Amino acid sequence: MIREVVLPDYPNVEVDCFNGLLVHYAAERGASLIFRGIRAISDYEYELQMALMNRRLRPEIDTVFLMAGEAYSFISSRLVKEVIRLGGSISGLVPPTVEARLKNRLPGEK
Repeated sequence: MIREVVLPDYPNVEVDCFNGLLVHYAAERGASLIFRGIRAISDYEYELQMALMNRRLRPEIDTVFLMAGEAYSFISSRLVKEVIRLGGSISGLVPPTVEARLKNRLPGEK
């Protein structure tokens, strides 16, 4: 789904999968920055722990936190899936192609 949504508009973006630690994957790719999104204070606490561990493992790789806009700060995959399962609308919360796939995978209550 990420490839379908991102690559047509951003051909310079690469979508990949890996196993293991993110900081090890970043080092293998020659990256010097890891960008992480934060929605709320609870995200910050978790992400700070991860960033500090990553710094300990690979001090040459920095972590940059990006704050979500207010309109999207409450959204999580768990919440989106719950809304779909209960028959609610997620229009405007995810791209239309993602919405269609989720509706097929997670049909709402009858």
